Amino acid sequence: MTSITESSITQDRPQGSVELSIGGMTCASCANRIERKLNKMDGVTATVNYATEKAKVTFADGIVPQDLIAEVEKAGYTAALPAPPRREAEGDGAPEEPEDELRPLRNRLITALVLAVPVIAMAMIPPLQFTNWQWLSLTLAAPVVVYAGWPFHKAAWTNLRHGAATMDTLVSLGTIAALGWSLWALFFGTAGTPGMTHPFDFTIQRSDGSGNIYLEAAAGVTAFILAGRYFEARSKRRAGAALRALLELGAKDVAVLRNGAEVRIPSDELAVGDRFVVRPGEKIATDGVIEEGTSAVDASMLTGESVPVEVRPGEAVTGATVNAGGRLVVRATRVGSDTQLAQMAKLVEEAQTGKAQVQRLADRISGIFVPVVIALALGTLGFWLGTGDGVGAAFTAAVAVLIIACPCALGLATPTALLVGTGRGAQLGILIKGPEVLESTRKIDTVVLDKTGTVTEGKMTLVEVHTAEGQDEAEVLRLAGALEHASEHPIAQAVARGAAERVGTLPAPEDFANVEGLGVQGIVDGHAVLVGRPKLLAEWSQHLPVELERAFAAAQAAGRTAVAVGWDGAARAVLVVADTVKATSADAIRDLRALGLTPVLLTGDNEAVARTVAAEVGIDEVIAEVLPADKVDVVKRLQSEGRTVAMVGDGVNDAAALAQADLGLAMGTGTDAAIEASDLTLVRGDLRVAGDAIRLSRRTLRTIKGNLFWAFAYNVAALPLAAAGLLNPMIAGAAMAFSSVFVVSNSLRLRGFK
Repeated sequence: MTSITESSITQDRPQGSVELSIGGMTCASCANRIERKLNKMDGVTATVNYATEKAKVTFADGIVPQDLIAEVEKAGYTAALPAPPRREAEGDGAPEEPEDELRPLRNRLITALVLAVPVIAMAMIPPLQFTNWQWLSLTLAAPVVVYAGWPFHKAAWTNLRHGAATMDTLVSLGTIAALGWSLWALFFGTAGTPGMTHPFDFTIQRSDGSGNIYLEAAAGVTAFILAGRYFEARSKRRAGAALRALLELGAKDVAVLRNGAEVRIPSDELAVGDRFVVRPGEKIATDGVIEEGTSAVDASMLTGESVPVEVRPGEAVTGATVNAGGRLVVRATRVGSDTQLAQMAKLVEEAQTGKAQVQRLADRISGIFVPVVIALALGTLGFWLGTGDGVGAAFTAAVAVLIIACPCALGLATPTALLVGTGRGAQLGILIKGPEVLESTRKIDTVVLDKTGTVTEGKMTLVEVHTAEGQDEAEVLRLAGALEHASEHPIAQAVARGAAERVGTLPAPEDFANVEGLGVQGIVDGHAVLVGRPKLLAEWSQHLPVELERAFAAAQAAGRTAVAVGWDGAARAVLVVADTVKATSADAIRDLRALGLTPVLLTGDNEAVARTVAAEVGIDEVIAEVLPADKVDVVKRLQSEGRTVAMVGDGVNDAAALAQADLGLAMGTGTDAAIEASDLTLVRGDLRVAGDAIRLSRRTLRTIKGNLFWAFAYNVAALPLAAAGLLNPMIAGAAMAFSSVFVVSNSLRLRGFK
């Protein structure tokens, strides 16, 4: 009976996993809180990623996703089941959704900047302090603190309800305290008197604070920290773009055969069993089996194989690969979410969601700093009330503690260094996605390099010409190149390109014919020329001499592609085509080793090709013949060995591995899917930039840490003065301004990075 009951529960409430979209998180500690809350439920294991705003949850029998959503909402956040990726990618509302999320934040930032600048200017420049200037300051500063700073106050209230404190708590408390005290001083103290000024008085003395206003501190802090929050949100909204880029790789429409005629329909309307036509140069719409025609399929974007694959009737082809040769008729075997492309999109999503959480430095420190400051402010208030120095003096000292601790420079520490570092990176062809990336670069010890398009050029090139005794190399290239120029096959195009570069203009062939699966034949300048497999030449009794046989075998052993050339009754040459190593790759590997990294070559190509390339550039560790889905597993295996892994790649087949790696670097010459799934993009196709990217990221991180140290150092040094009631408001303002100037100038040093 028990087993039947369990079985029925399993059917109604299946054991499984779900991915929830989480809303309302403002810092990494929010993610931790949600994670802890979910993990307290029986049979639930959850990972919450602050960067992608997603929670990956596995749950046992008896739990439904609605239970999980309710638990997240109890913690003060929102949760929802995400829409299917395809609908999300193609629906009319999809691109606008992150735009809508960002617009309120941008509006608040613009409001804060426009209103806060004159407030700060009036407070810091005495000549601007006209009669009743303080009332204009109040009029401008109040909307900044209340409207623009609302996200901080809301987050602080949410945190307070759950007994936690973050930077939001300190920003909210500090700005409200500064505004509140300024209101008291203006309405009940002497600060509202016409003609009141803030002179530059650097004496340290106790005062009752009734003549001091702190509006510039309240408005400035709100504006600065809002700017940092906006730039962070803007980089985070790209989290889903990798999936959109992957799904957009597929063909948009397809020519389906209906009653013998071709009908063009959107590719997502294809059904299993439909027969469709793929012409040369077109993308294959979905996974299927060839029913008619032979061709070469360029699958490098999906598999990493640099050599196009020959296909014929009865063989399987994959959606989003390109038909490089003849006309094909394909029968669809998998559509929609079952295709290999959709499975890869799923892998990318899983890898992104499962990525280790990066705790922001400011939030980590604030976990200790904020409660200490609040306790110190309360302690200061209690102490001065106890000494009988009056309520005014006690409140002045307590508010001074909050204001001097309010993290103005802290708000600038990360955004300014990030802004300058990323700007300098962009000049050098390095695009850094966000602050989380920088922490990853510090710990990297292993760099996994995709072969095709990263270490190598990613396209076929004529690399060797072996001629029979007495043959002229230029003549061989002229005749073979002319014939191959008429073919659409990628290997033929590589031969034609190489021949044209070496001998110039090629003659036009006559009677050109493509011999299925063997090569091409035709007449060039009166010669009957054959180019293709040795079997094609043998059919015309043109057998390779021993030295050419040897060259052909050696090329194949090295994993290269060789074609034989013959004319007028004799085999004349063997041409070798290969994906060549980039000229800069060997230097790049030396740079990476100098940074203390171990390079690993990872490829879908065969072992022989991989070993040849690795030897050429100086890599010892090679992992070859790896399927796209297995690249993620290779990265996971290296991570399970205790290594911190960076991955460099350029194809769709690398996207999931780039997302899984601790640090993903995409070649800018690669696909959008790879670029979106990575943390760093190397705009130029030069692997040497990878070393520069890691050095720049490490230097930017050092600068951020230096900024955070000094931002806190100023606050901490001034706290005892504030607590003693000896902090003049102008000194507080000047110290805050100086700490901000120091942080900005320290960040600007990154512009000199070479």
